[in-house]
Amino acid sequence: MMEKVSIIIPFHNCPYIATAIESALIQTYPYVEVIVVNDGASSHAEKITPYLPYIRYFAKSNGGTASALNFGIQQASGSYFAWLSSDDIFIKDKIDTQLTFMKDHHAHLSYTNYDLIDGNGHVFQKDAALYFTHKLDFLKHLQHANNINGCTIMMKNEVFQTLGLFNENLKYTQDYDFWLRAVQHYELHYLNESLTQYRVHEAMGSNRFKDGITAEIAHVTGVYKQVLTELIRRERESI
Repeated sequence: MMEKVSIIIPFHNCPYIATAIESALIQTYPYVEVIVVNDGASSHAEKITPYLPYIRYFAKSNGGTASALNFGIQQASGSYFAWLSSDDIFIKDKIDTQLTFMKDHHAHLSYTNYDLIDGNGHVFQKDAALYFTHKLDFLKHLQHANNINGCTIMMKNEVFQTLGLFNENLKYTQDYDFWLRAVQHYELHYLNESLTQYRVHEAMGSNRFKDGITAEIAHVTGVYKQVLTELIRRERESI
């Protein structure tokens, strides 16, 4: 029996939402549910209306990306979770390819490479991910930065039972915090195929909230400093 994958799309005033939804709905893997969470949007919600018969749609008051993801996860009925930002795009065989990879590797959690697209959807950089061949280098990088694009992630929903949900106190780095919790319990398997198109545009959060992001990164790295130091020590000893 094929397992269902829940694709969660948080939405807040994003003009690209229709393109994101379409990319989730045309996946070659047939057993997906697309859950769109309107996080208190005041514009562009009408672009969701044509897709209402084909998605599960929820509206809530504005609480940030982590709260929208968590809300969607709590509604999800799939065995696997995937996250798609409302301005990004899934390649049509993303779910099929990544799920097969996870099953082949007995993985609980995986992430992939990705391409960069502009506001018009044109690819201007292929295979943009920073990745590491050796786990030690990966752990050392996690000490000061996040190299995992959240919209390339796929994980078993049971992971949330072990780790809890995304930290809603973090406005910008809820994904970084989650990976730092995950790496303490799971192997984070990397698939070097670009299955997501990550949109770079003027209104994106990483451009608008640089100071806030920098402050949160400093906070998160401080919280996990000792944990990562110990993980790095253990990895060195195992080599």
